[in-house]
Amino acid sequence: MNPSQQPRPARLAVGVVGAGRVGPALACALQQAGHRPVAVSGVSDTSVRRAARMLPDVPLVPPAQVLELADLVLLTVPDDALPSLVEGLAETGAVRPGQLLVHTSGRYGTAVLDPARRAGALPLALHPAMTFTGTEVDVQRLAGCSFGVTAPDELRLAAEALVIEMGGEPEWIAEENRPLYHAALALGANHLVTLVAQSMELLAKAGVEHPDRMLGPLLGAALDNALRSGDAALTGPVARGDAGTVAAHVSELRRHAPAAVSGYLAMARTTADRALAHGLLKPELAEDLLGVLADTESDGGDR
Repeated sequence: MNPSQQPRPARLAVGVVGAGRVGPALACALQQAGHRPVAVSGVSDTSVRRAARMLPDVPLVPPAQVLELADLVLLTVPDDALPSLVEGLAETGAVRPGQLLVHTSGRYGTAVLDPARRAGALPLALHPAMTFTGTEVDVQRLAGCSFGVTAPDELRLAAEALVIEMGGEPEWIAEENRPLYHAALALGANHLVTLVAQSMELLAKAGVEHPDRMLGPLLGAALDNALRSGDAALTGPVARGDAGTVAAHVSELRRHAPAAVSGYLAMARTTADRALAHGLLKPELAEDLLGVLADTESDGGDR
């Protein structure tokens, strides 16, 4: 079914519980699709300012009042806070029968919403596979963004329509696969930020004036190649089996950035294993390389 043929949900009053980086952006996207934000809750000064900036004229109220005013409620709180929030809202009678209750956690499916479902709510798990800045640019980035969607069979069309209205593309994730799905995204996106920031710091120590300019084209090409070709895109000294170069890297990191050594060794071992499994690294070179990695670790590379 193409997007123009999707059933469009009735225009809904939208509420946001948790004005972090995600909730206001999704509310803005729903507003652009014709829905009406009516209430938002936030605790920290940053959340309050963000809500005022991105959802002007939308009243800031306690969570229970958000549910009182909204037909569609976005629960955009940290993962660890979600179960107790849902239980509390259900126990206090804040949940209304027929109310769409949507959380945006990657970790959870709809089971975490069971207390609210028993109170008559309609549960949806809609997780945007996107990093958020807490600014208006996030709304633009939702165009073409995949959403990990988990929903009861009878709500699949509604879930799909909401995602498409926000500019996203639904990707169905089984309830039992949500933790693995989320781990995969964190492994790629969150750790990428750490690696890039660390790489920029090292380039600056090496005297590079604009590390971001140097890395931009290289990382852009590497990402594009990896998405197109997977492990076949592997290059560099580990994939080539240049054990001497890898040993030199570790030596320099010990001198200038000892905190980076353990990460380098872990990634080098993983890269070597994958390159070997895919026939990119010759077995005779792999033996020397893995020997170097084992030696550098035993010599204190992880300290």
